[in-house]
Amino acid sequence: MTLVSISHVHVGLELPAQEFVFTRADLIRYAGASGDFNIIHWNERVAQEVGLPSVIAHGMLTMGTVIRIVTDWLGDPGKVIEYSARFTRPIPVPDTDQGTNIKVTAKIAELLENNQAVITISAIHNEVTVLAKTVAIVQLAP
Repeated sequence: MTLVSISHVHVGLELPAQEFVFTRADLIRYAGASGDFNIIHWNERVAQEVGLPSVIAHGMLTMGTVIRIVTDWLGDPGKVIEYSARFTRPIPVPDTDQGTNIKVTAKIAELLENNQAVITISAIHNEVTVLAKTVAIVQLAP
């Protein structure tokens, strides 16, 4: 495992962009693992009755997937000190084998003391931001 060194990081550095796919099967697996069986995550009719366009991805599944841009880059998920996001839009997941995707980008916004960095993250689905104020504080190697 290679850890990112502070000497290789600067404000404005962009992490490698990533794209993640959600399928209905992913929603079922997440529901089982998390215990979140809210009907809007698996029943099309009910999701539409409450005003959603379709079954939607779990917010915490989305948030947990999006941080992978940082953890993959860091090489160690244990180096994430703090992580926060605001949910702005649901992610409809069609009943197809292809599912739907989110595009994730991130960059170094600030370098802190003690070899820490603030990373801002953008998550886009169908050209719309689905998470806002998405920020991670990470520990870098000396």
